[in-house]
Amino acid sequence: MSTVNSVGARVVALDDDGLLQCDERPRIDREAAEQAVRDLLVALGRDVSDEGLRDTPRRVAGAYAELLSHEAVSLTTFANDEGYDELVVVREIPFHSLCMHHLLPFHGVAHVAYLPGEQIVGLSKLARVVELYARELQLQERLTMQIANCLQEHLRPKGVGVVLEAEHLCMSLRGAQKPGTRTTTSALLGLLRDDARTRQEFLSLVTAR
Repeated sequence: MSTVNSVGARVVALDDDGLLQCDERPRIDREAAEQAVRDLLVALGRDVSDEGLRDTPRRVAGAYAELLSHEAVSLTTFANDEGYDELVVVREIPFHSLCMHHLLPFHGVAHVAYLPGEQIVGLSKLARVVELYARELQLQERLTMQIANCLQEHLRPKGVGVVLEAEHLCMSLRGAQKPGTRTTTSALLGLLRDDARTRQEFLSLVTAR
């Protein structure tokens, strides 16, 4: 089974090598992107023949190509032989993404937790799943749900919790112009949603400073 997001990037099930990755992602046309940046600069009244701007289209196209590319993720799991049945929490995973409305970055930290079932996963893989979905034109709300749904689907845990805290440059630099403002979103699945004690334990762990 595969999970499809609303911009057409499909996150497929684990392949034969145990890798989770996207197919059907839009192909990045670097040449067309450079021309588009050049046209934008001209439309903004800038002289693209100026020495300081001459190479800007190439640099900007390269920067966006990098921000919208990702590495495949290995989600190899291991048997939970010891029967560990408490929360596994990884706090303050740094991430950055691009707001799909303004193409400006938003950045912050992700707190990710799961309640193991029959399988456990390497802790670094939780950070890599965050990265996988963040390298896309995103909304913070959707990013939060995609991370949670991916872990629920592929780890089959008893529950998953995801909290994202981020500052959006589209709010800090333009519009309301309120730098330092942070937006918090959460997604709780399984026992982290249905069991009040487990839910409270997770929230207290990720909000502790």
